[in-house]
Amino acid sequence: MTMDEVINVLSLQEEILQFNHFTNEDAWQLGIMLVAESKKRGLDCSITIRKNNGSTVFKYAGNTTTLNSDRFTDRTFNTVKIMEKSSLLLYSELKQNEETLEDIGLDEKEFSCMGGGFPIRVEEVGVIGAIVVTDQNPFINHDIIVKTIGKYLHVDEVPRIRAL
Repeated sequence: MTMDEVINVLSLQEEILQFNHFTNEDAWQLGIMLVAESKKRGLDCSITIRKNNGSTVFKYAGNTTTLNSDRFTDRTFNTVKIMEKSSLLLYSELKQNEETLEDIGLDEKEFSCMGGGFPIRVEEVGVIGAIVVTDQNPFINHDIIVKTIGKYLHVDEVPRIRAL
């Protein structure tokens, strides 16, 4: 895939995977599904669902989770909250434009643009939070989220990217 194609697929994912509402109960159900998907793949991940007000509404720490996982989660959440797009989409756009986080005014100590952060976008409301999966390859982290949200929303066809 070309970088333009990757960016188009990532943008389409965000357009398709929108919620008509999102409650703490939704976060719990989706979180359990994310854990199940990572375990189905034989992976040990850290999974966090956080609202833009800073409230963590779901947290799962796999056996390999470290303090670094939590720091990465915070940086990835900050990115999705500020940019209102997935961290993998931002990464792809920066790569295409040969830019860094610093070039767009974001401090790498506070923000991260690897895959694994996905916006919780509510129709006619906007981005209200983020789902962050860490501790695996960034493309795998992203794919776990996309596949699981698709299942949760009963969306049959969601284009996916496995790696760049």
